[in-house]
Amino acid sequence: MKPAIDSGNIRERIVAATGTPDYTPLTVKELFRCLQPIGASWSGFRSVIGKLLREGVIVRVKQDRLCQPHDADLMVGELVFRQSGSALLISDARPGEAKPEPLPVGSEDTGVAMHKDRVLVRIVRPPRRSREHRQGRRGSRRQTQEQTKSGRVIRILKRARTTLTGTLKRSRLYHYVIPDDPRITQDILVPDPNRSSLRPRPRVNDKVVARLEEWKQRHLNPEGEIIGVLGPTHSPEAELLATLHQFNLDPEFPASVMEEVDRIPKSVTPKQIEGRLDLRGLRTFTIDPDDARDFDDALSIESLPKGSRRIGVHIADVSAYVSPRSALDREAQRRGNSTYLVGTVIPMLPQALSNGICSLVEGEDRLTKSVLITCNAQGRIRSARLANTVIRSRKRLTYTQAMALLGESDLEEIRRLPIPPAHQTGATGRLLAKLSGNELRELRKDIRDLWSIAERLRERRLAQSSLDLDMPEMKIFVNEGGFADRIVRLTHDPSHQLIEEFMLAANESVAKTLLRVSLVLIHRIHDHPDPGKLDELREKLFSFSVNSGDLNVRKNVVSLISKLKKHPQGHMLRIEFLRSLKQACYRAQPDGHYGLGKRHYTHFTSPIRRYSDLVVHRIVDNFLARQGEESALSYPSALLSLSRLQSIAQHLSQTEQNSTEAERESVRLKLLEYFERESKKSHPHLHEAVVMSIRNHGMFVELTESLAYGLVSISSLRDDLYALNSDGTQLVGRRHRRTFSVGQKVQVQVARVNRFKRQIDFRLAA
Repeated sequence: MKPAIDSGNIRERIVAATGTPDYTPLTVKELFRCLQPIGASWSGFRSVIGKLLREGVIVRVKQDRLCQPHDADLMVGELVFRQSGSALLISDARPGEAKPEPLPVGSEDTGVAMHKDRVLVRIVRPPRRSREHRQGRRGSRRQTQEQTKSGRVIRILKRARTTLTGTLKRSRLYHYVIPDDPRITQDILVPDPNRSSLRPRPRVNDKVVARLEEWKQRHLNPEGEIIGVLGPTHSPEAELLATLHQFNLDPEFPASVMEEVDRIPKSVTPKQIEGRLDLRGLRTFTIDPDDARDFDDALSIESLPKGSRRIGVHIADVSAYVSPRSALDREAQRRGNSTYLVGTVIPMLPQALSNGICSLVEGEDRLTKSVLITCNAQGRIRSARLANTVIRSRKRLTYTQAMALLGESDLEEIRRLPIPPAHQTGATGRLLAKLSGNELRELRKDIRDLWSIAERLRERRLAQSSLDLDMPEMKIFVNEGGFADRIVRLTHDPSHQLIEEFMLAANESVAKTLLRVSLVLIHRIHDHPDPGKLDELREKLFSFSVNSGDLNVRKNVVSLISKLKKHPQGHMLRIEFLRSLKQACYRAQPDGHYGLGKRHYTHFTSPIRRYSDLVVHRIVDNFLARQGEESALSYPSALLSLSRLQSIAQHLSQTEQNSTEAERESVRLKLLEYFERESKKSHPHLHEAVVMSIRNHGMFVELTESLAYGLVSISSLRDDLYALNSDGTQLVGRRHRRTFSVGQKVQVQVARVNRFKRQIDFRLAA
């Protein structure tokens, strides 16, 4: 059989040939003869076949014949482990098809795979039911088999890691490393560290880096070699270094990048201002968290005739300093974004840019890209103009100060508001007390005018089915020694909402403007959720007496979110709703944003910390040049092909996910550190917690202030003998009939912390 294949490169032709419905598995030689690739040598063809086999795009079956995995009941993907040792296969999607549901893999079927390895898995289907069981249930048999099928790892295609971090331990006969990641359940055997050439030599209970050797036999522990010492385990410095290593984050920049940075001016020059729209006469200001170090957005507001107003959203013009294809640009693209760990940040750009010339600090000229949004008297957006500009921020405000200005506080009280120690020096550290009475009144008027518009934008956005997905957040602060010192719950108040609404408006305006002239760009995408997951959520909600209706209908989703705000178990159910949604990502196609309910949306407002925004800024320059704008500047061409933008978007989605996981790990480690120190106090604090789920071995709770998650073991409930009720939703005491239910509030204290298993155990307060 000779597949009918159009011309194209060898790889694409092989994939297309083996993917046709009538394809019969062929040997490599037979496939080479059928395709007859012009200009391709036999050795080159075999090389492509070898690469496709290593990637799992094709597989060998039936005595060296080739086919695609799904044709042989095989799947390829990433294996994600649980702490129990079982795993899920997150498989690849076939072209034009939805991503398959994760395939469960039992702990006995994982072979020598480790967490996040790319593997080839054989699908194991359940045995057929007897004839009696099948009668009357033909319609549901396929569904049941789909739900119960599992996988068995048959080949490792690519190891996720060749090194790992962990704690060095010693038994009577040998030394071993306990991996930091509890999803790697095997200890790593290592040679005697006393014979190591490392200086200082590794010692028991040190945090170390181990290089893994090839692991071939499941019944034997993996082996490795210690190649680095990070310090005493569980010390703040060692834990930070381990997190950086685990997620491949580097706080240092290459020498070639720093050489380019050294050549960048430390202040804005007159030549750079030429051709820009000069907005230095406007009252502009920034609003950021108390401990912010870089400021990439500022706001201004002007009154226009007939009650209209023009809001300026001014964004740091990083593209003026980072040229395409420069060493600085390549490094920023590689990093993709800044990563915010507890107590530190791994920046996308060196500090000379992120905290220096690109940061919109108070009292300094700064180059910006501005979205000038005109609103009518009713607060509706009528137009938006893009321009290259220069501004000078009049005041650096914290959210606390902005909220005070929005409120009814006396101006003298506002003057006395403290400012964070990190900003008590220099231009950005001038207290509001330094402002004259008239300046302070003007600032208050601007803030209130902006909020009056932002409030209407928010109300209109939510009324048009944008989802209110805000969830409680907390922030961990560290002391001088790097230890978690205090935990503060963050409030999403009007000062935050003010900034959020204008950033949303700017991002949407840029996307619409660029698409209107058919410029391709990187879009921020949030796909519609999987209907099956929404159906599962609806059934779960019904068990809590929440009738949601069909969640594939958007108005029902909006109604559900409103109901959950008032429901006793609303916090837990909102988390379940968020889990049913897909993750946002970057794409070169305008596929829409489900959460925001926007058809066109991009990221434009944070180029200091996101490379996607920097790319969009360069596209804005091309747009301005096409329009013949006075503020169009002569930068190297930034036009990219659709395929190149797709590649960048995919890479940025991956770096964002990596940073998100690193940030979660950093928070998890600091919570463990905080509660371990608390557990050693003679009088541990009382914490309010909410029961999130019930199991036969206890109940999992989440603290309302710190959002820490942990277990109250059933063995710690000493006042009675507790057991699950018939439907598994409550723990019920046999004698006193005391009950614990999902959503119930309880008072708990820290019982113990297991840093190796990443677990916190609580006990009920007396």
